[in-house]
Amino acid sequence: MSHLIAIAYDDIFKAEEVRLTLAKLQREHLIELEDAAVVVKNAEGKVKLKQAINLTAAGATSGGFWGLLIGTLFLVPLFGAAVGAATGAIGGALSDIGVDDEFMRELGETLCPDTSALFILIKKVTPDKVLDEVSKYGGKILRTSLSKDDEEQLQEVLNNRGVLPLDESAMS
Repeated sequence: MSHLIAIAYDDIFKAEEVRLTLAKLQREHLIELEDAAVVVKNAEGKVKLKQAINLTAAGATSGGFWGLLIGTLFLVPLFGAAVGAATGAIGGALSDIGVDDEFMRELGETLCPDTSALFILIKKVTPDKVLDEVSKYGGKILRTSLSKDDEEQLQEVLNNRGVLPLDESAMS
């Protein structure tokens, strides 16, 4: 089961920085993301979505390949590639995987101007190693599908930017 986490950041670049950090951690097999998207609200209050995967371009590339292959079989490779790319692009544009775009826009409208938010769907995670990397960016949790206790613990780590508060009894 995947978990949704939406975190707001105090500038327009920080959510993208965290997304890139998570991409690096995914290459190291410390986290498995189903989706990661950034929402930015600029100074004028306009909300912009930045998807990690451009489905239209991916569909056009895949469709172009298959269209060229099938077109070659019927001795019309250019026509096949063009038709394949067009249908692939349409299919990619119409398909929506991961976090719902409308949900991200609605939550993006609640952000303050000149801020951003990161929306991630997590399949698997090595919590301690991933939190060490992303906690330094801080952030405020907007929504999660985590349990209330897990959500509170995550927010505390983000508030403290990974620095655990000193235990007074441990110092005695």
